[in-house]
Amino acid sequence: MTARSGTPTAEGARRGTLRHVPVLLPEVLSALVPRNGEAFIDGTFGAGGYTAAILGAAAGSRVLAIDRDPTAIAAGQDLVAASKGRLRLVQGTFGALDQIADDTGFVPADGVVLDIGVSSMQLDDPERGFSFQSDGPLDMRMGKDGPTAADIVNTADDSDLADIFFHLGEERRSRAVARAIAARRSRQPFTRTSELAELAEKVLGRQKITGKHAATRIFQALRIYVNDELGELAQGLAAAERILKPGGRLTVVTFHSLEDGIVKRFLKQRADKARQGSRHLPPGESPKLAPSFQIANQRPITAGEGELAANPRARSAKLRTATRTQAPAWPADADPAIPRL
Repeated sequence: MTARSGTPTAEGARRGTLRHVPVLLPEVLSALVPRNGEAFIDGTFGAGGYTAAILGAAAGSRVLAIDRDPTAIAAGQDLVAASKGRLRLVQGTFGALDQIADDTGFVPADGVVLDIGVSSMQLDDPERGFSFQSDGPLDMRMGKDGPTAADIVNTADDSDLADIFFHLGEERRSRAVARAIAARRSRQPFTRTSELAELAEKVLGRQKITGKHAATRIFQALRIYVNDELGELAQGLAAAERILKPGGRLTVVTFHSLEDGIVKRFLKQRADKARQGSRHLPPGESPKLAPSFQIANQRPITAGEGELAANPRARSAKLRTATRTQAPAWPADADPAIPRL
């Protein structure tokens, strides 16, 4: 990637205001292939690493960047100014990226990039309540609206909590954790991350066999539930399908099996041979649907040894990419199922 005068670049992100390099950056750029005059959508702006790299890779490119976190929107204003009109930064959810793109003149798009999950900025700020490694309010809201993690922990039935921990955190001892939470909150409600982390340690042991902290899966499950992350992902994939032009590139980075499974099933379904259009109609009464994507990499792309040495967070990252075909977008009722609670 060649740096251009006055243009944000990934190197600028390392040295300047953003100070953030996202995982699998060279691989994402290779899949997006930014060219002058093209329009891209970064559905998960975060600290702006992918957006800065796209703007730096093609001087005439434009980027619509979306983030539900007002803190990310505020922090990204320097990059907006440096882009000289080439970057539009909007607060919103990437599940509605097609509507946002239509409202801002980014339809059709040449590429969409999604980086799923919590950002480093959110994890590193104890006041956001995402991490069990430092004490803070038990919040976990990416958009700072709606119920907090504390609200869920203190009010949900223990059976519902167990389902959340099992299905979204893949915690096998979910019922034991839920019962312990119900017993403790009857005496004193949970308000701090340290309180929940300590309870997880008592129930599950200080450290799990895998080497992960006992609270890892509990916090993951609550974060996904509070922010409806799997629902947003399913909606975002379908929205990207609707607004990508033929030949448009979709790139999605995930960090755990639930996310990657949704992306894998979506792309496999959309790239498969024509199949029935709706499961709600009898066989023979629903039109066949042509493949709307061509998968670029059958196996997910993962980080190399150099990136893993520099950034351990990249260890769990998986990149899947696909190219939009000429076929119309599939109807919503064809979307792959996601865990429902």
